[in-house]
Amino acid sequence: MSLSFEERKKVILDILDLEGKVKVSDAEQLLNVSGETIRRDMDRLEKEGLLHKVYGGAVKAKEKYERTFEQKTSLNNLEKRMICKAAASIVEDGDVIFIGHGTTAYEIVRYLSDKPNVIVVTNSLPVLSLAAECFQGKVLFAGGEYEHRQKFMGGPLADLFFNQLKANKAFVAAGGISLNEGITDYDITGAAISKKLIERAENTIILADHTKFGVSTFAHICHLEDIAMVITDQKSSTQWQERLAQKKVELLIAGEILEDVNV
Repeated sequence: MSLSFEERKKVILDILDLEGKVKVSDAEQLLNVSGETIRRDMDRLEKEGLLHKVYGGAVKAKEKYERTFEQKTSLNNLEKRMICKAAASIVEDGDVIFIGHGTTAYEIVRYLSDKPNVIVVTNSLPVLSLAAECFQGKVLFAGGEYEHRQKFMGGPLADLFFNQLKANKAFVAAGGISLNEGITDYDITGAAISKKLIERAENTIILADHTKFGVSTFAHICHLEDIAMVITDQKSSTQWQERLAQKKVELLIAGEILEDVNV
């Protein structure tokens, strides 16, 4: 019995969610239909904005450029706050933590008010500004070259700054998470600083809402094997949860209810 379009659509999108791409030939064999049927399905899915056709197959639909920090703050805002609260919950009072740039990691300090002995080290200007408002512990801020669109410090001076320090945990926001490419970012400068945070921390925790899975962006940060944990929201797929378990990466799914968050 042949599968319906909706059934084929689910299989194709599941592959894209995991791999970020799908070949016509692979889908043809998996679904036991003709290549022409797969190409028609991909035409429909491209019109729905769910994928982008390329030679021999399709890739996951993604933005052609990175939005500014201000533009990204309104995207999946509740999910990001849940992720930040979950991230703060695994910080122990007395920890030294790195908080990288990006809107997904931005609000961790909001949930550290009960841990005044934590030392926060960051290259993110928004994290520094928020910490000045609501965090009572010590904050160290990296100097360097200011990246206006994403509001962080990078370059050789920032690299030198982090080279002098060690942390218990590094919280790094991902531009994309892919089985093949690992953790990626949109920007070479940002990726370089994220690499340094990972290098200088005992444990790396990747923060990513569900839209980042199956996505590979411009600049490589690290492989999945290099990280200890991924924190995401409840919309992440069970397939990704299984694949991360296979890679021995701990997965923390942020809870649905945030009693003290103003949405």
